Amino acid sequence: MDISELIGKLFPAGERESLRIVRIKGDASNRQYFRVHSTSGTAIACIDPAFRGVDPEAYPFLTVGTLLNEHGVRVPEVREFDSLEGLLLLEDCGDRMLQDEVESADAAVVADRYRQVIDILVSIQSIRPRPGSAPFTLSFDREKLMFEFDFFIRHALQGVFAGLLEDTAIPALRLEFEFITGLLVRPEQFVLNHRDFHSRNIMLSGDEPVVIDFQDARLGLPQYDAVSMLRDSYVQLDPSMVDQLKAYHFSRLEQEGLITTGFSDYLRYFDLMAFQRNVKAIGTFCYQVSVIGNDTFQRSITPTLAYLPDYIQARPELETAGKLLEPLIRSIHR
Repeated sequence: MDISELIGKLFPAGERESLRIVRIKGDASNRQYFRVHSTSGTAIACIDPAFRGVDPEAYPFLTVGTLLNEHGVRVPEVREFDSLEGLLLLEDCGDRMLQDEVESADAAVVADRYRQVIDILVSIQSIRPRPGSAPFTLSFDREKLMFEFDFFIRHALQGVFAGLLEDTAIPALRLEFEFITGLLVRPEQFVLNHRDFHSRNIMLSGDEPVVIDFQDARLGLPQYDAVSMLRDSYVQLDPSMVDQLKAYHFSRLEQEGLITTGFSDYLRYFDLMAFQRNVKAIGTFCYQVSVIGNDTFQRSITPTLAYLPDYIQARPELETAGKLLEPLIRSIHR
């Protein structure tokens, strides 16, 4: 069955012949997206191999999307789905992303937008855990964080940047990653995180932010999603704006009773979490470039690497890891 026939199954029989289907460039996932023009307007069709043959009540995109919607977080409406074929038909929220606004609007507009998005983030982080139910059964525990650090070692240090570090440096670096992981696993501080809360996953439908790509939500430090947004691999915000937005996020967490530490501790864990998150992103980009052959992520490696010295210089806990990574960090200035 070809793509047109497959997607046509989501529409009434009388509309199928007139459908116009256009492929949309996707992200780093295995999902395929299409904009479908029909007599009733446009919609987005998604083909997800991970949904094929799965109970809809166990499919994270649907369960997390329902959870967010119930708590007032704007997500795309699900219009139809077919779990046997791994198909979803979603509301079309347009093509404009937060990234586009950052690149085109003045600083005051961008700052206002980010405060609005932080309010949405805090709404997500305010959702109370339901014991034993997804996504609250998942967290940034030691296993998950070390998997991401090891992914970086395999695809960045032993892949794209193979030979930059001495062989003895990698085992020593992994020990430092174990140490950093130990600092970040603080379940008593965990809240719900989107897990990929950056400028390409906030659509602007009209003037309304719509959250997408939320299916990997899990518990973690509240700084995790703030790092994704403020130390974004796709857009670089003005440092003074970043400082103001960190303070705004902290104040909103305080208002909602979601944090018990002071602002200096918030900033410390922001930097430690940012180090981990950006290292993880570099590993993902290197995997996409060297294994998948998706060169569009090549341009995101250097700006993400460029963030690391700030954290390393600010936090003594990162000093040893920083020294071991120095050849990699220096490579972006060649």
